Amino acid sequence: MAPTGSQSTINVKLLLIGNSSVGKSSLLLRFSDEQWLPEDESSATIGVDFRVHRMDVNGKKVKLSIWDTAGQERFRTITSSYYRGAQGIILVYDVSSRESFDALPRWYSELETYVSESVVKILVGNKVDKEFSRQVPTAEASAFAQRMNSLFIEASAKTSVNVKETFQEVVENILNTPALWNNGTTGQSKVQRTDGGRGGVPGGVQIVGLSEDQAASEGGTCSC
Repeated sequence: MAPTGSQSTINVKLLLIGNSSVGKSSLLLRFSDEQWLPEDESSATIGVDFRVHRMDVNGKKVKLSIWDTAGQERFRTITSSYYRGAQGIILVYDVSSRESFDALPRWYSELETYVSESVVKILVGNKVDKEFSRQVPTAEASAFAQRMNSLFIEASAKTSVNVKETFQEVVENILNTPALWNNGTTGQSKVQRTDGGRGGVPGGVQIVGLSEDQAASEGGTCSC
């Protein structure tokens, strides 16, 4: 169950999912490090990246374990195990890419397989700074999120618009869903440090089948 004392730290596991190149890693980097990596300097996440971030939400101390999963199809078999124990899912699409939005039903189908209905989901339309090339209307995406029983927000990792609010809203809803605190997370394997040249969030840890506690002990980035 969730700790009730204001001094106790509540552990929350979040997953970022969605097609490749929609900006999942950029959202995470903007949130955790308040940085943005231009698209021509970034590279695709390989496997899974892991970040730890601490924040105060409604007077409670929260330790976020945030898993940034690769969007490429060839990595789906690696990342499926990371759904276990997740309390929040951040589904990301690119507002300037109809293809990334049309792929969302597949991602939601995967959620139906791996997570319970009580898990908090938020649909994030990233890259609103590309308004001039928008392909997905806000109203259409909002209606879709409602049908999928998800929260909805549009954001920009580049300008930082609504990035903090995205994570804040997810965590607030998790804290208001007691059923989520019966979950546990397990997993075993190894980690491999990432670098900007091979993909992944700079300063993060690339994970292959590892629990968040193990990953943190191996040097996961802590934004405290």
